[in-house]
Parts: sequence; C-alpha cells; structure tokens
Amino acid sequence: MNPFTASEFARYIDHTLLKPDSTRRECIRICEEARDAGFAAACILPAWVADAADVLEGSGVAVCTVVGFPHGIAPPQAKASETAIVVADGATEVDMVLNISALKSGSDVLVMSDIEAVVEAAQTGGAIVKVILECALLTDDEKRRAARFCLEAGADFVKTSTGFAASGATLDDVRLLRQIVGEEAGVKAAGGIRGLSNALAMIEAGASRLGTSSGLALLQEFQGGGANTDEPTATPKVGGSY
Repeated sequence: MNPFTASEFARYIDHTLLKPDSTRRECIRICEEARDAGFAAACILPAWVADAADVLEGSGVAVCTVVGFPHGIAPPQAKASETAIVVADGATEVDMVLNISALKSGSDVLVMSDIEAVVEAAQTGGAIVKVILECALLTDDEKRRAARFCLEAGADFVKTSTGFAASGATLDDVRLLRQIVGEEAGVKAAGGIRGLSNALAMIEAGASRLGTSSGLALLQEFQGGGANTDEPTATPKVGGSY
C-alpha cells in the first residue's frame, strides 16, 4: 500500500526538462503538465523562466531553474549575476551546481563564497536555493564536506546530481546527505529516477524532492495501484534529462 495520497506524492516531484536542445514549446509543456498534476515545481532552462512564470502564476507550482549548469565552474560573481537575472524573471527556486573543482582542490573559501553568493542573490528575490553536489564525482568525505558547506552558507536543499554525469541519484547518497543535513535542509534526489519503487525508496531514504523527467509516468503508476516490486531500486542509466 502506498504511504500517502497521489496529491501528496505529486508534491515530491520537480518535473524537469533541462536538455540543451529542448525548445521553448517543450518547456512550456512541462510547466503545463506540472501545473495540471500539482507537482512541487517545474524545472526548466533559464532562457524560458519568464514564460514558465506566466504559465505557473497562481498555481502553487514553483518555477525552478538552474545556475552554473552543468559543471559549476563559473566564478561566484557570474553565478550570482545569473541568479539575480532568473529570479527577476520569476524563478522561485534555483538549483545551482557546486564548484566541484574547488571542492576537490581543497579551496574551501571559494566553495563557501560560491554558495553564499547564489544564496544572497536568490534571497533578495525570495527564492530558495538547492545546491547540486554531483555525487557521482565525489568521494563520501567530499560529499560530507560539501553538504556541511551548504548548511553553513544558508542553502535550503542539497541535491545529488545534475542528471548529466555518468550516474545519478543513489539510495546510499540520499541516506548520507540526509544524515549530514538532518532536518536543517531538504534533500533532492535527481538523475535516473524512472520507476515508482525507485522513487518511493528515495523518499524512504530521506529525499524530500525528486527531480525527474518522468514525473507523469511516476504519478500514473502511483495512481495505478502501488509500487511495482519488480522495478529495480538501482539507479538506471542517466540520459541527461533527469
């Protein structure tokens, strides 16, 4: 038996389309689907944030976009400027990519200033920040350090993946991040979440959001009577669309 209602399950989902070749019309369609399904957010390319804000106005569905995506290597000032622009366009949630190179280099000051710059720019417009750690590229110690930096910098969520690395969300990573952040921040699992049993397992492991391009299929499966126990809980191959 499912642990919650379909509408409650829908509120876990960030309905996502971040393929670089996706069109304006496709991004608008994602927003319309998110609105009609009652998802938590529609996550779309920065170029179409203003259009998304028009579609989602008054719906209760957040306008989410990405900053420093997908590599996270831009300077803090660039990420802050990008954040200010998308928030002015109507974004209410910003998923930024951590400066992975700085983290691996031990440049903790740069990592912190990077997150703080985005948080400050987002908060000016009332938006929340999710920090993408790209766990597939990090050791467990680096994941712990990164999650602690996110808390110290005032981020609202830590997030597992961009969906563009070799692998996406894993149950172990979700459990680890939840252990580190406790109740101080949300945990967003993203990358390769396509089966209902996998999605429910991510929630049970501690995920408070699911970033996926398969939101409608997950909701339809949920409404169809419950998790498919034959669905693998290992993360499937990521195709660059969450």
